Amino acid sequence: MTKRVLLPLMAATLICSVFTPVEARPLKRPVSPTKPAPTKPIKSQLQQSQWKLFNAPDGSFTVLMPGMPKTMTQTQKTYMGEINVQVFVGQFANQEVAYVVAYNDFPYSYGQMANPQEVLNNARNMAIETTQSNLIQQRHLRSSNGHLGKEIEYVNSGGKITKNRMYFAEGRLYQVMAITTKKQHKTLSKTINGYLNSFQLVLKK
Repeated sequence: MTKRVLLPLMAATLICSVFTPVEARPLKRPVSPTKPAPTKPIKSQLQQSQWKLFNAPDGSFTVLMPGMPKTMTQTQKTYMGEINVQVFVGQFANQEVAYVVAYNDFPYSYGQMANPQEVLNNARNMAIETTQSNLIQQRHLRSSNGHLGKEIEYVNSGGKITKNRMYFAEGRLYQVMAITTKKQHKTLSKTINGYLNSFQLVLKK
């Protein structure tokens, strides 16, 4: 596998272009989208916290988002042919954080032969290189239905911190990210983890 596989670069470029710091305002206490309530049902919690369950248009995943996410698509020509990157972005008006899901399908022949670990390692390297960031930490993980994944956290020269969980499943690379400022990173850490934990692949293994 070579760096000519451009999806991680494309996704990173799209995400950097859509993430714009929101004007600073007094912040409400952050709410984790998966934090249980002892006396109220989960559905009521989500309505009150403005987190909504988002179902991917193609039914491949579900995730909690702050309202209806913005959707965008970019088509990029590569040596394997045209590759489409689908990006979903959600933001709260009073927080400097973007919640992002991005994915792309590789051509069928490549997707079937590719080594999942190599795909994830390449995605990590390209994300770090493209955003000119420093890697803070990384760990291996798996989706709830057993697909290989990797979590990375990195900070760029402008101080934005990205926590990214990547999964490779059935020829598709998923990236689930929260991008925020250093200032709000600690305040929103529980909310960010709750968002990342809410991502569920629906694809069968």
